[in-house]
Amino acid sequence: MSFDRERERRNDDVYAEHKEALARGEQRVLRKTDTGELHSYPADEIGFSPGRGQVQVRSWWGMGILTAVMGLLIILSLVMLLGPVGRNEQPFWGALFLTALGGFGAWYTFGMARGEYRAKKLRKERRVPEPGAGHVSQ
Repeated sequence: MSFDRERERRNDDVYAEHKEALARGEQRVLRKTDTGELHSYPADEIGFSPGRGQVQVRSWWGMGILTAVMGLLIILSLVMLLGPVGRNEQPFWGALFLTALGGFGAWYTFGMARGEYRAKKLRKERRVPEPGAGHVSQ
């Protein structure tokens, strides 16, 4: 990898603008884009990009798939809970743990998918580059 003076100058400019925005009280995140250059993202443009919370899923639709899996866990746990009732037995109350786990997981992953969808839409409207993996030390 060779040293690119022009890229470093642009990165220095972005870093200075980022510091000024933080001094004005704006909430911003400094990240490298998927092309390797620095960009200062407003909080509403960042979504759940890789590196934030160690997320392994990289798209809103991928998180939507996880939401669907959590929904299936809820359905499965309800079948387990109510299955014995059909045989005139007590419900299997232990399945409520899986129901709660699936419910929380579905709520959490849906919120992340919605946030990334909105952030991606804003980045596209504003013609902002996609964030890359990892944080930039400030």
